[in-house]
Amino acid sequence: MSELLTIGGTFLLGLAASGHCLAMCGGLTAALGLATARTSDGRVRASLLLGYQLGRIASYSLAGLLFAGALGGVIALLDIESVRRMLRGLAALTLLLGALAAFGRLGNSGVGFSHALWRRLAPIGRRLLPVDSLPRAFAFGMVWGWMPCGFVYTVLLIATLQSSAARGALIMAAFGLGTVPAMLLTSLASQRYVGVIATPAARRAAGSVLLLGSVVTLLGPWLTHALHGG
Repeated sequence: MSELLTIGGTFLLGLAASGHCLAMCGGLTAALGLATARTSDGRVRASLLLGYQLGRIASYSLAGLLFAGALGGVIALLDIESVRRMLRGLAALTLLLGALAAFGRLGNSGVGFSHALWRRLAPIGRRLLPVDSLPRAFAFGMVWGWMPCGFVYTVLLIATLQSSAARGALIMAAFGLGTVPAMLLTSLASQRYVGVIATPAARRAAGSVLLLGSVVTLLGPWLTHALHGG
């Protein structure tokens, strides 16, 4: 149950974070619409815009896979119950932080190391422009996915503390899918419709699901024990 709540909550957080996404990436997204090859009638090739988004989601998923898998490997080697209890508490705390970010109660500036990483990756992205093929669009999206963003790195922390490569990748993919509508609409010069997605209600829904996930993660063992009448 906790896993489903976490995946659902991060997807809703992606939807709810659309306004923040536009503040961080809106200019880049709109510029990509101009730097992308067009059809004979002058329209942006939708397949390339989709390629950007698939590449970005792939980079999120890869990050979740690597970070959560690495931590899971360390935990498997330690195999100490006290460590598992500590990580369960930390996982619940990160879900709470995600809920607070969704409710607008927590700042979401990018963390320091992400800025250092982005300085190294940004020149690679520039070499991929102009984008005139699906592989180039996907590759640019992979680079774009590492742009400093507090929401992304908050969700990556949540994913990492799942201590499972598969769950980490799923959580990051769910968040990425939630951000796709806003990014695609902006690329298609339809930013005015993003407000329909990024409503206060969406933020409250995301925060509520993540808050519930935090409680279930923290109390999971005791809830299971109680349900089995132990």
